Amino acid sequence: MAWSGGGGVFGGAPGGAGFAGGPRSAANPGGGLPFAGIPPELQAGVDKLLTSEPDHGEPRARFSYRASAREGRRLTLRWLLFEHWHLGALAVLLVTVVSVANQAGPRLIDAGINHGMGRHKDFGAIVAAAVAYLIAIVVTAGAQHLQVRVTGRLAAWVMNDLRVKVFTHLQRLGLDFYTDEKAGVIMTRMTSDIENLQQLLQDGLAQFTVQGLTMLVIAGLLFSMNVRLALITVVLIMPALTALSLWFRAASERGYDRVRDGIANVLADLAESLHGVRIVAAHNRQRHNVVHHRNVVGEYRDANMYTAQINAVYGPGTQMLGYLGSGAILAIGGNMVLHHTLSPGDLVAFFLYLNRFLMPIQLLVQQYNTYQQGQASIIKLRTLFEVAPSVPEDPDAEELPPIHGEIVFEDVTFGYDPTNPVIRHADLRISAGETVAFVGPTGAGKSTLAKLVTRFYDPGQGRVLIDGHDLRHVTVGSLRRQLGVVPQEPFLFAGTIRDNIAFADPEATDDQVWEAIRAVGLVDVVERMPAGLDTIVHERGQSLSSGERQLIALARAFMARPRVLVLDEATSNLDLLSETKIEAALDVLLEARTAVLIAHRLTTAMKADRIVVVDEGQVVEIGTHDELVARGGRYAAMYATWMSHSDADPERAH
Repeated sequence: MAWSGGGGVFGGAPGGAGFAGGPRSAANPGGGLPFAGIPPELQAGVDKLLTSEPDHGEPRARFSYRASAREGRRLTLRWLLFEHWHLGALAVLLVTVVSVANQAGPRLIDAGINHGMGRHKDFGAIVAAAVAYLIAIVVTAGAQHLQVRVTGRLAAWVMNDLRVKVFTHLQRLGLDFYTDEKAGVIMTRMTSDIENLQQLLQDGLAQFTVQGLTMLVIAGLLFSMNVRLALITVVLIMPALTALSLWFRAASERGYDRVRDGIANVLADLAESLHGVRIVAAHNRQRHNVVHHRNVVGEYRDANMYTAQINAVYGPGTQMLGYLGSGAILAIGGNMVLHHTLSPGDLVAFFLYLNRFLMPIQLLVQQYNTYQQGQASIIKLRTLFEVAPSVPEDPDAEELPPIHGEIVFEDVTFGYDPTNPVIRHADLRISAGETVAFVGPTGAGKSTLAKLVTRFYDPGQGRVLIDGHDLRHVTVGSLRRQLGVVPQEPFLFAGTIRDNIAFADPEATDDQVWEAIRAVGLVDVVERMPAGLDTIVHERGQSLSSGERQLIALARAFMARPRVLVLDEATSNLDLLSETKIEAALDVLLEARTAVLIAHRLTTAMKADRIVVVDEGQVVEIGTHDELVARGGRYAAMYATWMSHSDADPERAH
């Protein structure tokens, strides 16, 4: 049997899966290097630092494949604040103190003028009013200081929780979401959208509440001072101001939604250009990309210009209403003073309060912009949370016990677009420990069958079973812990070589890591690296050759100790020497384990126990290499074509 032999490397129960960005802790800060202890001369400083370290409590983040249907619907400002209601309640109390204490000034000026500068000329009344005014200022300043600290802590906690919730939900979503959505748009949800909410919670809502309460307090004071002037103020200003505000609300909602979409498109285009920078340079595409990006940025600019235009109408419009109202009150109130129906002090206080009544309107315009941006971000985030995982975990799902590796496709039909099936009525049984190669033309459905085995997708019709367990009725974690996947284009994370190899088992020892390295023939590569296992791998593994990345990806899959291994032409990016090493390692590593190979080369398929020919989404032939060649069908035609090319190019026959 090809690719079979001793199976010591995978011995034992399936290993746990997890993120191996590097198991760093107080006992192992180097994430791989042995901890040599704290130097004695630094111990006192470390103890002092630990003493002053704040207690952040136990992390509350828990990952589950089961998404809550209520999470998206609950994403409102009220819900975000209720999560930390004690800080919210304290913030409301402090805002109320600021709003009330800040309005004592005009009333005290009124008292100082009427009682200290009137007929009796009482200097003591002036001093008392001044002292009271100073106390009000101190109280206001102290309350504002505390309010800023409280709202800052509230915003920090809310944003911390929200970022974790968004990241957790992104980890839960299926591959189809990332296929359909641009990476830059997803990054916008985690960056600018959440930053808008942070600005709203930290400053916007507090100022919005302060100015709103200020208007209510001043309105009460105006009516308590002179009902006639207060009614004139309401009749002259409020109807026009209300109409203007309703128009601004509708227009700004449309505008800021365009702004959010615009910045998402800008970041998406930027991310795509950065990821494809080598292709851009190779095809001399820079000028065209600049023109395209200029158009994308232009749409974002137009959205911002639209919001600027509506602000230019609303801001000066409300200011004009304020000036007209002030002029009318000055004329009417001055006439009342001349006829001795209003005291000069009351007129001064009323006029000061009227200006203070109009100033919050201007500030509310600015804060409403912040509020609208935050609301637009909430809508975008809520839309994200409402995206259900395409591969949901059954609420009654059971843990998949240690498997032998028998895989069965029962009348499986699947399509990325339900109206256009990629797989049609596939029936196939793969025995435990068998190595099966899928071959066929590009787009035939080979990789799709492999993705159904790993449950990256669920079939639209039929069932996929492992050891008789329907994959839809077992927990995703217990399934994935027993599978190993090596894609054709390996992905490496920023970190050390050790971190990437031990990705599926962060607690692995160096001996275990080296065992996997030896198994895949990676010893020479690691030994010539400047820092060995601790050599830093740059983002996406760009500092390594494609062959080296593939070797590390193979070692990572072997470290997972899978019972079922899925390889998408794992040797396609290797030179002949490396490919020979890999094939020799596979002879040992795949014994008694089921292997599904997506074979683009017939040399790979010929080493499998059986070959499955897939064409137009259907399994058309199954058998060994010799059986299929003798049958004279699709595979025989592919083999004949391959042999004719091999005669012209001897290396293809390898």
